[in-house]
Amino acid sequence: MSHTAAELEQAVREIAEEMRARTDRGTVADYIPELAQVDARQFGLVVIDAEGRVAAGGDADTPFSIQSISKVFTLTLALGMVGDRLWRRVGREPSGSPFNSIVQLERERGIPRNPFINAGAIAVTDVILSGHQPREALGEILRFLQFLAQDPSIVIDEAVAASEQRTGFRNAALANYMKSFGVLDNPVVYTLGVYFHHCAIAMSCRQLAAAGRFLAHSGVNPATGLSVISAERARRINAIMLTCGHYDGSGDFAYRVGLPGKSGVGGGILAVAPGKASIAVWSPGLDAAGNSHLGRIALEALTRRMGWSIFGV
Repeated sequence: MSHTAAELEQAVREIAEEMRARTDRGTVADYIPELAQVDARQFGLVVIDAEGRVAAGGDADTPFSIQSISKVFTLTLALGMVGDRLWRRVGREPSGSPFNSIVQLERERGIPRNPFINAGAIAVTDVILSGHQPREALGEILRFLQFLAQDPSIVIDEAVAASEQRTGFRNAALANYMKSFGVLDNPVVYTLGVYFHHCAIAMSCRQLAAAGRFLAHSGVNPATGLSVISAERARRINAIMLTCGHYDGSGDFAYRVGLPGKSGVGGGILAVAPGKASIAVWSPGLDAAGNSHLGRIALEALTRRMGWSIFGV
């Protein structure tokens, strides 16, 4: 189903207005002190289609903490470094458990279920860190996002990173548990430092939608014409986003929205309509599974209006 630029802009504008008027906003992630201060009334939505046309609504240019959305980009980097050897350290299956659960790690001898739960993302971060100093590894992740978005102004929110380090006891437990099974190669404190900082990268919906375009276009960033990853790898990352991108709410997201997507507890969601568009939405209030409440509702409305569900119109 094809749509004109005007139809897309109208849909985005109307959905943003509808979401901003709603009073059911979810709850901000108050277990990270810096995120607890974010105004839950904010809402942003940006869609960049295959032709590079941008439709934006609401707080589209307000930076927010991308949190677990960074895991899409660290997965892409790690696969580029070690290829399919990565899957010896982390699985590709939905967890069915909270994103910071330690229970499965004990049953499965320190191998995280997938790269998007916290344990899995810590293992992926350890791969990127190997052979580098923490500052170098973090710089590589940040430069990769700046390159994808064609925007050197993207930065790490140091206040959020410090807030996570002060309160990240569960993540420290996950990392130490994996270290005991030999899943992590580097000192736990270094791996966690890089992990906390890449989750604290701040981006706007406009920047995030731009950074995700390569996943919507078979690994090629249409803004530059450069191949970021192979078409096969882009397809596989999208598959993991569909099945694992929303923690134990992934099945419901696939059922309602029908797109590969990755959420973060900062309230952002990056969604991919293959061959059609890259989409970023942000609303800080979360549902019980830790995913943006209004973000999911907005994406469901968008895919219904545009006929973009991968399962059919």
